[in-house]
Amino acid sequence: MHGRRRDVTATVAQTSPRKRAGNGAARPNDADEIGLDALVGHAGYAVRRFQIWIFQDFIKTLGDVDIRPTQYSVLTVIGANPGLSQMAVAKRLGIERARLVHLLDSLEQRKYVKRIKSKADRRSHALHLTAQGETALAKFKRLAAEHERHVEAKIGKENRERLLQILAGFT
Repeated sequence: MHGRRRDVTATVAQTSPRKRAGNGAARPNDADEIGLDALVGHAGYAVRRFQIWIFQDFIKTLGDVDIRPTQYSVLTVIGANPGLSQMAVAKRLGIERARLVHLLDSLEQRKYVKRIKSKADRRSHALHLTAQGETALAKFKRLAAEHERHVEAKIGKENRERLLQILAGFT
């Protein structure tokens, strides 16, 4: 048994090299070996890690169409509410106005969105999807549904539904 323990120790040393801390103690080098202490019980930490996974999967799933989560959100809101002002979209989605302007510029260059000067307030623009934007959004929604299936596969159908119920108060 003693010889077996040495083999396991040697294997661990080979598969997860450790660096020496300043005090000479061995530190874990593999991310999975690093303890999280109180972070394990922090909802914010867990939500952030899940958000990272979700964004990575979303970007991978919609990678061929080159749409990021925020762009998808903006297109979806404009598609569901034609004629909204930039300010209204920014406020509803919690996006800084300057960032939204840049984002709309890129969507306009791709011919997905058009800005129409408001008749009521000449300083404001009404946002509309172009015909090309409507077609693209339909495709993006199909791909986003595939992404949601990945989320369901990761956490389970019931957990996904519960998560959406829990988070509904923040949308």
